Amino acid sequence: MFIDEVRILVKAGDGGNGCLAFRREKYVPRGGPSGGDGGRGGDVVLVADEHENTLLKFRFNPEHKAERGRHGEGSNRTGAEGRSIDVEVPVGTIVYDEATGERLYDFTASGQRFTVAHGGKGGKGNARFATSTHQAPTEHEPGRPGEEKRLRLELKLLADVGLVGFPNAGKSTLISRISAARPKVADYPFTTLEPVLGVAQFADFRSFVVADIPGLIEGAHLGHGLGIQFLRHIERTRLLAHLVDVSEASGRDPVRDFETVMEELASFSEDLVKKPMIVVATKMDAAQDPARPAALRSLAAERGLAYFEISAVTGQGIDVLKQAMAESVLVKTAE
Repeated sequence: MFIDEVRILVKAGDGGNGCLAFRREKYVPRGGPSGGDGGRGGDVVLVADEHENTLLKFRFNPEHKAERGRHGEGSNRTGAEGRSIDVEVPVGTIVYDEATGERLYDFTASGQRFTVAHGGKGGKGNARFATSTHQAPTEHEPGRPGEEKRLRLELKLLADVGLVGFPNAGKSTLISRISAARPKVADYPFTTLEPVLGVAQFADFRSFVVADIPGLIEGAHLGHGLGIQFLRHIERTRLLAHLVDVSEASGRDPVRDFETVMEELASFSEDLVKKPMIVVATKMDAAQDPARPAALRSLAAERGLAYFEISAVTGQGIDVLKQAMAESVLVKTAE
């Protein structure tokens, strides 16, 4: 199951209490105060892990608590520090403070670490309060409480190219042809129920990541179909590939399909429709009426968008499209 948003509780360890003690040993007159300090509480640290790809585990384990510091002891012994804990999250996770809505951290690379809750400081023992005029202090401090926060974790997959379009427009088939990803492909709408990532590779070891999200339909921003809940996963992409089915079997107008999806993208975020985009006419092997791809080609020209025609069945245009995607995203990466 793919989960991309969860709420969790993190609690750093409390500091240990300072100790109230006096040194009482044979042959040691006036031993004086000997209460040690409490140990510091452990931290809660979030760590980006490239092997994690969903937030599912947090649904079953929403609370993460570090160890508290041990109390101070006599003979000026300081309590041990509490053990900190590392909590692994997928690369692409954004951390929000649920109470304030503040964005605390954005994990964009594997190995990044962020201390989200700091442990409490240990309290001072009575030995700390001894002075020349106050030689038998009974004062000692309790440990400070560790930070406690309720967080909202939101996962946005990291990809170079995002595939958008109506259900059954051929997105899953395309990603299976240009990468090693094997999403479910079937002849009915909403075959893709969750985002899928694929890595497109070349013989010279260049590669880029493609994200396939569930198809959009008219009214998706109102919750129709699968809604627009997965569009966050293409917000980080450098290029959008807008796939449009031009075959007669769809029973829809390709130009209207394009405009509908653009409206749904805009309803989610104006930044999405401003991203670099290419238009891809799919299922050309089944397009008997040349006017349908021609109308889409004209629309792309009017908007100044690159236009490609492909057929995943025959392989028509697949290599050209893959090369065009690479030239767009890899050049920008190099810059």
